[in-house]
Amino acid sequence: MHPPLTLHKHPMCAEIIEEFQKCHIDHPIGKFFGECTDLKIKLDRCFREEKALKRKANFEQSKKLKERLQAFRKETAEENNLVQS
Repeated sequence: MHPPLTLHKHPMCAEIIEEFQKCHIDHPIGKFFGECTDLKIKLDRCFREEKALKRKANFEQSKKLKERLQAFRKETAEENNLVQS
């Protein structure tokens, strides 16, 4: 099972999605007997690569956010210590 085949959500895999959809249109019966299997495998690989790239980007973004949050907390703690002194 694959995610919905919307081109705007998967720009990296757009070409393969179009080929896969065309294969299904060209072979309405053959698609049930493996006519489009090679494209399906390519599509699954592309989705995996796309997901890995998104996961890496999200991790990097979360790391930066955590660093900013820690710096803010440290700065706030220092200000509170100055005020209390």
